[in-house]
Amino acid sequence: MGSRGLVPLQGVLKGGGAASLLSFLSSSSLFFFLARGAGDILSYDPDMAKRLDDIAPFMAMDIARQARQFSDTVHMELGEPDLPPPPAVVEGVQRAMTDNRYAYTPALGLKELREKIAQHYNYKYGVDISPSRVIVTPGTSGAFLVAFGLVLNAGERLCLPDPSYPCYKNFAHYLDITPTFIPVGKETSFEITPDALASENLSDSLLTAAGHDANRLKALLISSPANPTGRLYTKDNLKALIEHCNDRTVTFISDEIYHGLVYGAEEHTALEFSDDAIVINGFSKSFCMPGFRIGWMVVPEAWVRRAEIVISNIFIAANTIAQYAACEAFDYAHLADINKTFARRRDFLYGGLQGLFDLPVLPDGAFYVWADISKYTTAPSVTRSRSGMDSPVDSVAFANALLQWQHVAVTPGIDFGRNATNHHVRLTYTSSIDALQVGLERIKNFISQWVSGTKGNRT
Repeated sequence: MGSRGLVPLQGVLKGGGAASLLSFLSSSSLFFFLARGAGDILSYDPDMAKRLDDIAPFMAMDIARQARQFSDTVHMELGEPDLPPPPAVVEGVQRAMTDNRYAYTPALGLKELREKIAQHYNYKYGVDISPSRVIVTPGTSGAFLVAFGLVLNAGERLCLPDPSYPCYKNFAHYLDITPTFIPVGKETSFEITPDALASENLSDSLLTAAGHDANRLKALLISSPANPTGRLYTKDNLKALIEHCNDRTVTFISDEIYHGLVYGAEEHTALEFSDDAIVINGFSKSFCMPGFRIGWMVVPEAWVRRAEIVISNIFIAANTIAQYAACEAFDYAHLADINKTFARRRDFLYGGLQGLFDLPVLPDGAFYVWADISKYTTAPSVTRSRSGMDSPVDSVAFANALLQWQHVAVTPGIDFGRNATNHHVRLTYTSSIDALQVGLERIKNFISQWVSGTKGNRT
């Protein structure tokens, strides 16, 4: 397949200033620039598995790496909380190390942690589940890989919303699973509905002569609150979706990692409506423990042994010290303070962005604002006056110019799918309000530069 070289950014800047930079940022070279860094080469080896061709770079992480070249970057690109975890978590780490807790845990996780997670479902949702159904994993990424491996064979179809978390489709590609997308938008509050599933004819098709239906939808995965929109599925729609899937033997997978970060509303777990759903959650977001890499999944009782076999072979077990730390994370007073802090930041950033971008929805939870930038990327008069180009530029060009000119890092919408994502960006409020204020001032300054095509000074 050969290799593709990259044009160093420094050379672009020396060659022609703002217009040349905009032309570069609008070209396909940008994707390779993001993937490997300026001046590097993205190599393709024909001996590598073909499935790797479909696995796209995790653009938010690539942008974060690029943003680190500037010491004053305002980071609005990563969904990584900046607040400390409950204090007892640190004590749990220290105690586990003092007590020499260095051995492997059981593949399914520490008994004590599984019991605490089960108790959490009773405390938060009034749902009683057996600790035997709780499985501790190396982050939620490990949980998704195990869940997909349990549910789907190679070539079978996993339904995802578009836009959605980019790693879902990449996990599917890695396992030779076929991701199928349903566009979601403002008209349905960015929720998949049973009608949308039915209209796509994804769930009802005929078996082949061999008795296998490669086109039948095998599983549906949603996140609520959702990444990148922050929208929360309503209780009625969540229940209806689960019933729709159960009636058609479609496995319902619920990503609930942002539960606990919901503002002015109430989240519902899929376990309220079905014991057949697979629920995935973890300690990275609302517990503010991203680097501990501890997630969990709740599966039907009959699937636990299969999951244990998979985990013991692939991971052996989740990190021991981190599991002991997670046992101390259920400090609900501290978690409530975390929620209040992010709620204030949500209100501040959302309010500050109004008038700058079109904001299709007020996020109910998580820590993201989904912003429509089409008035800066698709209007012919803007693109011509700015760069001399008649064709519109996209969210990648916009986000990278924002980083290079004003040192504000945001994630281009195309990281999350294809449904109008070329004129959206995602901004996070995982920084202090003071930092968000600086970011907003820089964005205002950038917009005037972007429209005029003249690079100015940072604010």
